[in-house]
Amino acid sequence: MRLAIVGAGAIGGWLAGQLIIGGEEVTLVARGATLAAIRERGLSITSSETTFVVHPRMAEEVSAVAAADVVFLAVKAHALTALAPVLGPALGADACVVSLQNGVPWWYFDGVPGPLANARLESVDPGGIIAHHLPPERVVGAVVYPATRVVAPGVVEHIEGRRISIGEPDGSTTERCGQIAAALTQAGVRCPVRADLRGELWLKLVGNAVLNPLSALTRASLAELASDPLVRPLALGAMEEAAAVAASLGVTLRLSMEQRLAAAAKVGDHKTSMLQDLEAGRRLELEPILGAVVEIGKVTCVATPTLDILLACTRLLAQSISGSRPV
Repeated sequence: MRLAIVGAGAIGGWLAGQLIIGGEEVTLVARGATLAAIRERGLSITSSETTFVVHPRMAEEVSAVAAADVVFLAVKAHALTALAPVLGPALGADACVVSLQNGVPWWYFDGVPGPLANARLESVDPGGIIAHHLPPERVVGAVVYPATRVVAPGVVEHIEGRRISIGEPDGSTTERCGQIAAALTQAGVRCPVRADLRGELWLKLVGNAVLNPLSALTRASLAELASDPLVRPLALGAMEEAAAVAASLGVTLRLSMEQRLAAAAKVGDHKTSMLQDLEAGRRLELEPILGAVVEIGKVTCVATPTLDILLACTRLLAQSISGSRPV
C-alpha cells in the first residue's frame, strides 16, 4: 500500500516515523524549515524509551500524493480550506484520505439524520469548500490520541499514547479500513476500526473543547487544570455543556465528565496542542474544536454559557497572534 502524509508537524512526523520503521514506504509533504531539516538530517523521533531517525521520501508540493492509495491529513483543521482545492484534484482515482484533525470534522453530518442532516458548519468548513473537494466517499475518519510535540524542525517528541481509531463515516466495514488498520498495527500503533466513530470523537472532543482553550488562556498543563481547586469545577461544568450538545445529536458518552477529566490528568504536565501553538505564535485551532460545539448547540437549542465565554475570550487571545489586536 502506497502511503502519503500531508503535514510533518507533531502528529504527522510521529506517524511517518512509526510507519517507516514498520516497513512502509511513506511520502511526506512538508515545507519551509521542516522540509529543509528532514532533507538534510532525516526525521528524528524521540521518547523516554528510544530515539530513532528515518528518511522519508520528501516533497514540497501536494501533487506528490498522486500515486498514494492512502493520504493521511496531518495539518491543522483550519488549513484544510486552502488545502482541499489543491489536494482533491491531486488524489488518485481510488485513493482515500484519513482525517487526523481535532474537533468536529467536515464530514460529520453526511448521511446523519436529524436537524443537522448533511449540514456544513461555518466554523469547520466555511462555504463548504472542503466537502466539495473531499467528499465523504473519499474519507476515512480518525480519532487521534498520541501526545506529541515538535522540539525543533524535523524533531518530534512522543510523550505518550499509541492509539488512532478509524472508521468509515457511514459506519460500514470496508477493505480499505482493514488495510489501513493493518499497516498502522504493523507500525506499532493501536488501530481499532469503529462502526460508531462519532461517539468516540465526541468523547475526545468534550475534553478538547474545554481543556485546549483553558490551557491557552492560563498557560497551564493538563495536570494543573485538572487539579486546581477553582479551575477544576469550571472545566467540569463546561465539559457537561459539551456533553449536552453531544446528547442533542443522539450521542451517549461512555464516561462521566469526572472520568474524562481524570483521563486527561493522567497525561501529566503535557501542554495541549493549542497551548503549543500559542507559544509558537501559530494560529489557534479554535473554531473546529470549540466554535463548532457552540455552533451545534445554537442549532439544537442547547445552552452553552460557559463555552460561550471560553470561546469569546480565546477568540480575543487568538486575535493577538494574528496581529489584528495589539498584544
